[in-house]
Amino acid sequence: MTSGRTFASLALALALAACSGNPTPEEVAAAQAVITPTSAGVTTETASLDEQQPPAGEATPADQPPPEAAGEPAAEPAPASSHVDLKYLIGDIDPATDPKFTRIPQKYIGGSRVWGHKDAVDAFVRMAEDAAQNGYQLKIVSSFRSFSDQKRIWEDKWTGKTLVGGRKLNSALPDPKARALKILEYSSMPGTSRHHWGTDFDINALDNGYFTNTKDGRKLYDWLVGHAANYGFCQVYDTKKGEGARKTGYEEEKWHWSYRPVADWYLRQYPIDVGYERLTGFQGSEAAQSIDVITNYVQGISAECRQ
Repeated sequence: MTSGRTFASLALALALAACSGNPTPEEVAAAQAVITPTSAGVTTETASLDEQQPPAGEATPADQPPPEAAGEPAAEPAPASSHVDLKYLIGDIDPATDPKFTRIPQKYIGGSRVWGHKDAVDAFVRMAEDAAQNGYQLKIVSSFRSFSDQKRIWEDKWTGKTLVGGRKLNSALPDPKARALKILEYSSMPGTSRHHWGTDFDINALDNGYFTNTKDGRKLYDWLVGHAANYGFCQVYDTKKGEGARKTGYEEEKWHWSYRPVADWYLRQYPIDVGYERLTGFQGSEAAQSIDVITNYVQGISAECRQ
């Protein structure tokens, strides 16, 4: 991670979190089509956000305008203040009918997943609008994933249906713990993904190489590093290389950004209400506790997301 990154401090400082999951083929194809910044700003097709939002759920404060717009430091975002039902922590919901969720405006969709926590979507829209003024088009290529979505991703890798590193893991790694650890490099166990919360978005591309090896990608990433915190977002999984780097959790994902005012609260409650007795109902679940997946992966996040 860039040492010069500045993140707004939050009213509630928390320790740790995680998520991830490999994209669907549709998401990868869509991501490849939207990763170029634009010098003219974003397009304007789609209904307004107000038209697309369901009735409000839990109350969370509106973010203040970013420094570029208001001429003043951004207000510190505050976390949600009420108890979170277990179903939200493990993704056991239908976002189309849940009042905490809203559909992402069409012009910001870059994949097949279209739902997010309403507060996170609102903040992303503000960020994307300001990014457009600076010549960058932000798209969400993956957002909310349910428990069943994550189960399919996980079990396709577990059974060998989806190759991992060119191998069928069911035959290459018959030991459950070793197989789970390999999948956990980039994909979460069902029930442990931050994408269950609707607070986390994969932005523009699903490849670290795009953000490091292309001119457009580097500029976009630098803009996010310098400005995303003004809207409440942080990069959850930074580098695991070098002195003082993060040692646990998923591999680096430059595309994965989380909305802290909600995600911090969910993370704090997660180890209390979930626990290993809840991480069941999928192949390989027996490895969860031996790996200590809650400590090492759910809570294995970047320092910037824990300040």
